[in-house]
Amino acid sequence: MDSPSHPPGTGAGSTRAEVEATAAVWLSLRDRGLSPAETAEFVRWLQVDPGHAAAFGELDRTWRDLDRAAALRAMAPPERPRAQHPSRQRRRDWNVRVSGWAAGLAAAATVMVGVWFSLPSQDHTAETAVGVLQKLDLPDGSVALLNTDSAIDAAFTARERRVRIIRGEVFFTVIPEAARPFIVTAGPVVVRAVGTAFNVRRQAGVVEVLVTEGRVRLTEAGSGRSLLAVRAVPEGESGSLGAGERAVVPTAGRNTAPVPVGVAALDQAAVRRHLAWQERRLEFDEAPLAEIVGQFNRHNRVRLTIDDPELSRQRFSGVFRADGQESLLRLLQNDFGVQVERRPDEVVLRPASPDRPRREP
Repeated sequence: MDSPSHPPGTGAGSTRAEVEATAAVWLSLRDRGLSPAETAEFVRWLQVDPGHAAAFGELDRTWRDLDRAAALRAMAPPERPRAQHPSRQRRRDWNVRVSGWAAGLAAAATVMVGVWFSLPSQDHTAETAVGVLQKLDLPDGSVALLNTDSAIDAAFTARERRVRIIRGEVFFTVIPEAARPFIVTAGPVVVRAVGTAFNVRRQAGVVEVLVTEGRVRLTEAGSGRSLLAVRAVPEGESGSLGAGERAVVPTAGRNTAPVPVGVAALDQAAVRRHLAWQERRLEFDEAPLAEIVGQFNRHNRVRLTIDDPELSRQRFSGVFRADGQESLLRLLQNDFGVQVERRPDEVVLRPASPDRPRREP
């Protein structure tokens, strides 16, 4: 008989015993440290059915209680032998039963791990297609919201929570865990947080980090050097980025010479513009057309190209739907005389013809 494509306790119709056994597998793997592939599969398992997360949380609390009880017993002074009171004897019998149940569950988990991971490995990344946004619940309760055409992988251990941005843009809402920092890498940039909310965008030649809550530290991968100069911030937070601040880190040429990092404090309107993609909107305030076209290209399969350097630098303002490419083209064509040439997989933009009056943006 063929092996199942998923382990018992994965589907919505699984029995409670199967779900609990699968939760035990994940608890064991989490404690020894999840690989990126295991993390992605764990997240998928949690999302299949709300009962999966409930079973995992209940089992996790049970193990924590047992660990605390064992620690307390180890700290207690030895007792002199004495006759057992019936109630104490019952508690002792219960401890024996719990220990036996835990050992049996661990054995079952070992067997399941052997069966499960003999199956072909699965993709270890979370990835969005062009025009698609995805909310990803991470194993610790933190949340990653992936923008269009983005990809990440994650590795959570007992000591740290680490996410790598392969491409694109991600907004993180991080659950505080002082003993287990949350670390995001985007090329040569490392963002370190404990409990905060921030946005990271990785694109060709630059990484942008925008903090909306708490503080994060920015360091250089490999060297560990701070990417931020000492700044006038609260004591103990030197070299960090705070709420409402945005850092732009050039990544091209960082191996040959230090590259200045631009840091700016944004007002609420500017923060809203930068995060408008979360509501599938694009907002621009005196932005060069090259930047506007680049943003639309991230959300649409038909690409826009600009066939003139001066037109690329021309600035425009406006609010559009992320998939509202046609609205942009009508605005450029009707109000500013921009010539639009449509091809099967591309739209080419050229300056207005010299004999046509053009409204200033």
